[in-house]
Amino acid sequence: MRILHTMLRVGDLQRSIDFYTQVLGMRLLRRSDNEEYKYTLAFVGYGDEKDNAVLELTYNWDVESYDIGNAFGHIALEVDDVYSACDDIRKMQGTISREPGPVKGGTTKIAFVRDPDGYAIELIQRKE
Repeated sequence: MRILHTMLRVGDLQRSIDFYTQVLGMRLLRRSDNEEYKYTLAFVGYGDEKDNAVLELTYNWDVESYDIGNAFGHIALEVDDVYSACDDIRKMQGTISREPGPVKGGTTKIAFVRDPDGYAIELIQRKE
C-alpha cells in the first residue's frame, strides 16, 4: 500500500492551481471536468502520480469557500532552506503564518504558510 493523494476542496480552482504551481513549485499533472455532477478535479504534485503522492484540488462549481474545521492539521513539505523558501513565497505574495525558525523544544527548522483557501502547509528544512 501507499498514499496516492490528499484531496482539498477549493473555492477558486485557478487561484489554487496558480498557488501550488507558481508559489510552491508543483506541476499541474492532470485536470478533468464532470459536467453532470458539476465539479472539476486538478491533480498537482512534484512528480508523476505513479511514483509520488499528490494533491487533488476539487472545485465544486458555484461553491466559493469551505469551513476547514478543526480536525485538519496541515500538509508538510520538505525544503532545502526554510528561510529562503519563505522569502520566495513572500515575493509571490504568499502568506507566511509562522515565521521560519526552530520548532519549539527542538532544532528542526520549520515555517507555516497558508494556501489561498486557508489550508496550512508546513515547510520543514531538509536535515543535513
